[in-house]
Amino acid sequence: MTALGDEVRQHLILVMMQSGNCSGMRVNDIAAGINFSRPAVSHHLQILKDAGIVKMRREGTKNYYYFDADMQDFNRLIGMLSHAKAIMQQITNRSEED
Repeated sequence: MTALGDEVRQHLILVMMQSGNCSGMRVNDIAAGINFSRPAVSHHLQILKDAGIVKMRREGTKNYYYFDADMQDFNRLIGMLSHAKAIMQQITNRSEED
């Protein structure tokens, strides 16, 4: 949740999705798309990588970041959010109790 809650990371994810490049994007290309420095983008990509949202592959000295095709972590997140939504729907509106 923390990894996806940050607006910069949300924008970074959108840039990667809009690129349509399934083989991955390099940090410089992502940085150009969101107008952030390369170190800032690298930092946010590391957080997304640690959360299992993006993967990284290396070709020589170049690193490419991409979304995992099996989407296992996204599916777990969707399941957790659906479960949280179901619980919240069962709870009465507490603001009306006052």
